Amino acid sequence: MIRLRRSATVAALTLAAVATTVLGMAASASAHVTINPAEGKQGGYGRFAFRVPNESDTASTVKVEVNLPENAPVGSVSTMPVPGWTVAVEKRKVDPPIEVHGSQLTEAVSKLTFTAAPNGGVKPGEFQEFPVSMGPLPQVDTMVFKVLQTYSDGNVSRWIEEPTPGAEEPENPAPVLKLAAENAPASPGASAPAATADDDDDDAGSGAATALGVAGLVAGLAGLVLGGLAFARTRREPAAKS
Repeated sequence: MIRLRRSATVAALTLAAVATTVLGMAASASAHVTINPAEGKQGGYGRFAFRVPNESDTASTVKVEVNLPENAPVGSVSTMPVPGWTVAVEKRKVDPPIEVHGSQLTEAVSKLTFTAAPNGGVKPGEFQEFPVSMGPLPQVDTMVFKVLQTYSDGNVSRWIEEPTPGAEEPENPAPVLKLAAENAPASPGASAPAATADDDDDDAGSGAATALGVAGLVAGLAGLVLGGLAFARTRREPAAKS
């Protein structure tokens, strides 16, 4: 009896540990600032959206600072108006100049700062996208955008850690845009120039599927624990006499 009871207890503790780990991984994987789509083509143009989720339970995101990589300047960067937000554009000198359609540009956008209107911002449980058009995209394999996310309570999330090949994802990863060579064949889905409502639906469906999968795993483990407890109880109780 003691062995059965101990087994049920161990199973219950295992269930709790697995559920906490899986749910924690799902939450952390979906909470990063990302760029969508995450792929482009060198020399091309594209519409990309910086997707900013709110991780706080009590504060709103009121400012988002997107730093463009210094080693990969872009000749043309334009923003789309976002209701309830203003954007400030900072530029820097570049040497050598960037050639865009036969013109030599000596300046490039270095930083975009999106600021929410008073009493506005991205509230808890919500996310916001900040669309940007860029091109021609530089001749590099990746562009790393370091992002600072400021909350209404003064806290700042620094999404600035660059990925390391072969290593695990850093705790606070910066959004990364992968760029294929100009003559490289387009990968499936890479031809889409922008995030659309369908993309959001797909992401939502993926998130829902992940949540359902986690719930199914937890429910299955719970069933095993309850089954073990029921088995232990039947072993303890004498059979009913007729």
